[in-house]
Amino acid sequence: MVVIDANGAVVGRLGARVAKLLLSGQEVQIINADKAIMVGSLSAARDKYFSRRQQKNKRQPENSPRWPRVPHLLLRRIIRGMLPWKSQRGREAYRRLKVFSGEAGEGKKLSIPEASGSGKHRAFTLSQLCLALGGKPN
Repeated sequence: MVVIDANGAVVGRLGARVAKLLLSGQEVQIINADKAIMVGSLSAARDKYFSRRQQKNKRQPENSPRWPRVPHLLLRRIIRGMLPWKSQRGREAYRRLKVFSGEAGEGKKLSIPEASGSGKHRAFTLSQLCLALGGKPN
């Protein structure tokens, strides 16, 4: 099992590395998901995810896509978009993923240096995005 610390990691780069690990058959735990960062403007990201939350299937609204407002579930949903979800292989890989907000999990914590967001001047955390979307504070 691989335990990855998402503190200060860029979400897209982290998700790409995690998706490769999952597809290779490894179990992955991500901790500190609320401290992962996204680069860019918070208002632009808020508008993008808010419009995604408003999309509804008019024939069967219960079949509409679901976008959570909790940081660890949002990160999990973002990584799901990087997996081949319509194949059995992708769904099994998704089941091997565990994401936590805060410190949880045993084992050696691994950080991905390619996903480091140090030096990014326009960055915001997933918890800030979820608060802007109407989520509850921790």
